[in-house]
Amino acid sequence: MVNYKQLFVNFRLRKRLLALVDAFIVFVAGLIVNVPLPVFADRIDRGVLISFLILSTFSCFASLLFFGAYNKLWRYFNVRDYLCCIKGVLGGFIIAAWLFYIIQGSLYIGFTIVTAVVAVIGVCMFRYLFKGTFISLVNTGLREGKMVRTMIIGAGEATRVLLEEIKRLQSPKEHGAVGAAETFNIYPVCLIDDDRYKIGKYFHDVLVAGGTSDIEKIARLERIEQIIFAIPSCPPKDRATILDLCGKTRLPVKVLPFVGSLQDVSETQKSNYISQIRDIKVEDLLGRDPIKFDNTEIREFIENKVCLVSGGGGSIGSELVRQIAKYKPAQVIIVDIYENNAYDIQQELVMEYGKDLNLVTIIASVRDYFRMNQIFKKYKPNVVFHAAAHKHVPLMESNPMEAIKNNVIGTFNMATLSLINGVNKFVMISTDKAVNPTNVMGASKRCCEMIVQFFAQQKDCKTEFVTTRFGNVLGSNGSVIPLFKRQIEQGKPVTVTHPDIIRYFMTIPEAVNLVLEAASFAHGGEIFVLDMGQPVKIVTLAENLIRMYGKVPYKDVEIKFTGLRPGEKLLEELLMGEEGLQKTKNKLIYIGKQIQIDLSSFINQLWDLKNAAQANDDQKAIAALHKIVPTFTTPEAFNKTVLKSK
Repeated sequence: MVNYKQLFVNFRLRKRLLALVDAFIVFVAGLIVNVPLPVFADRIDRGVLISFLILSTFSCFASLLFFGAYNKLWRYFNVRDYLCCIKGVLGGFIIAAWLFYIIQGSLYIGFTIVTAVVAVIGVCMFRYLFKGTFISLVNTGLREGKMVRTMIIGAGEATRVLLEEIKRLQSPKEHGAVGAAETFNIYPVCLIDDDRYKIGKYFHDVLVAGGTSDIEKIARLERIEQIIFAIPSCPPKDRATILDLCGKTRLPVKVLPFVGSLQDVSETQKSNYISQIRDIKVEDLLGRDPIKFDNTEIREFIENKVCLVSGGGGSIGSELVRQIAKYKPAQVIIVDIYENNAYDIQQELVMEYGKDLNLVTIIASVRDYFRMNQIFKKYKPNVVFHAAAHKHVPLMESNPMEAIKNNVIGTFNMATLSLINGVNKFVMISTDKAVNPTNVMGASKRCCEMIVQFFAQQKDCKTEFVTTRFGNVLGSNGSVIPLFKRQIEQGKPVTVTHPDIIRYFMTIPEAVNLVLEAASFAHGGEIFVLDMGQPVKIVTLAENLIRMYGKVPYKDVEIKFTGLRPGEKLLEELLMGEEGLQKTKNKLIYIGKQIQIDLSSFINQLWDLKNAAQANDDQKAIAALHKIVPTFTTPEAFNKTVLKSK
C-alpha cells in the first residue's frame, strides 16, 4: 500500500514545479482539443469543460504520483519511465471520466480520448526536451564551476595558439574525453598586452583589458584566479619585471616554455601547447636567458673518452655524469666518499642506459693519494672533472682543517696524479667565493685555483689544466632555494642573513654545460668565467618565491634577517683585480688570465699549509692559508668597503 502522506512530505520543490507543468499541459490539452470538436461533434459547454479539466488535472497528478512519474532522475530517464508517464496520464483521464459521469451523468468519450492522447504527447515531450536541456545545463554548470578564471599575459601568436587549443578542447565534440584544458581548468577572462592598439579590442573573442601596469587592478576587478604568462620570446629583463608584477597579485602564476620565438616550437608542441604550461620557477626570475652551448664540440671532446668525475654523487658532479653519459664516452668513473649519493646516480644511469653505458662507481676519498693512484693506474682516465669539495661556508669556518684537507690537499692529489698518469685534461670546479675570499672555504678554493695554475705552468706539461668558475647554483645541496621552500611550506619565517646581500645565480645544467664547453676548447691555464647577468638580491629572491606560493611577503610569510654568518660577505665577485677578461667564441664565457705564480715559493707555502692542516692546528692552518692566498681578508673589512661604496 502506498503511503501518500510520506509521498507528499518528500515532494520537493523541483517535483512540485514539474507537477505544475503537468497540470498546465493537461489543462491546455483540453482547451486545444475543444476547439476543433464542432467539426465532428457538438462543442462542450465552457462551464462543463472547465469542471472536467480541473477534475482531470487532479486525477492525472494523483495517477502520475501513484505510478512513480515524479521519482525519476532526469539524467537516467529511460523508456520505462516514459511508460509510467503514459500510464499516469491515461489512468488519470479514465478516473476523471468515471468521476465526472458519476457526478454529472455525462460521458464525453471522444473528447476524453483525444485530450488524453494530446496530454500524453505533451507530458512525454516536455520530459524528453527537459532532459536534454537539464543535462546540458548541468554539464555546463559543472564545467564552468570547475573552470579557473584566468588572465593571460600577452596577445600575440603564442596566445592565439593557446586560445585556439582551449576552444577546441572545450568544444562539445571534445567533452567525451578528459582533455588538457580540463586538466588546467582554463577559462580565459582577459588578456594583458602593452600594445596600445590592442587594448580595448577583442583578440580571438577575449578582451585585451589593459597593459602590464594594470595587472594588479584588473586581476582584482575581474576576480582572476590564476595568471598564465604567454610571451615565450619576451626579453629576460622584461620577463622578470612582468612576473614580479604578476607575483604582487598573490595569484598562482603559470608560464609557457620560454623559447626564442614561436618558430622554435615544433608543430607537435603547438598542437599540444596547454600540456606545456608549468608553474613558475625561480630561474624564470633571474632576468636572463638560459645559457646555450655548442654541443657539437662537447661531443667531440667526450666521445670515446674515459671520464673520471670526483664528487660524482654531488649536485654538480651528478649532473656532470648525466651530461657526459649523453655523449657516448668509452667509460664513466664516479668517485665519491658518500655512498648514498653515489648509489643514487649509479641507479639512475643504469635505469636510463643499462649496458649501453660503461659505468664504474667507486667509493673513495680524494684525500687518499695512494687509493686515488690505484684508481688512476687501473682505469687510465683521459679526462678528469674534479668536483669533490667541501662548500658550506659556515661549517668550514668551524672546521677549517677539513676544508684545507679536502679542498686543497684533495685537489693537489688529483692534479698530481693527472700529470703523472698522462691525463689529457684536468678540469677543476671553482666558485665565485674564491675571488677576494673572506672565509676559509673561499680561500681554500682560491688556493685550488692556484694549484691548477701551478701545474699548468710546469714545463713540458702535457696535461691541460683548466678552472671553471661560477656563482651560486639553484637547487644544489646547501643552496638557499630549497631552504626557503621548506620554510614557506612549513609556515615558518623565511630567514635571510642581511637585507643587502647579493649573489649571482645559475642553474645546475648551465653550470655543467659551462664546465663541459670550457673543457672542450681549453688549452690549459685558463680560468673560465660565465657572464651570469645581473646579481640578485637574496631578499628579492625570497620575496618572489613567497609570491609564487600565492602569499604576501612580510604579511603572510615573515622574512627574518638573522645577520651575516661567519665568513659571509655581502657581494660575491667573479673576477679578481689582477685578472683581465678575454672573450671566447661563446659570448657568455670569458677567460680570466691569471698572473704568473712563483713556483718555488708557492710549493713551499703549500707544504706548510698541508702540514698545519694534518697537524689539526687551526691557527697555523689559517695563518698559512692567509700567506698563500694574499687576497684572503676578513668579512668585516670586505663588507665595510661594500657598504661604503653604496
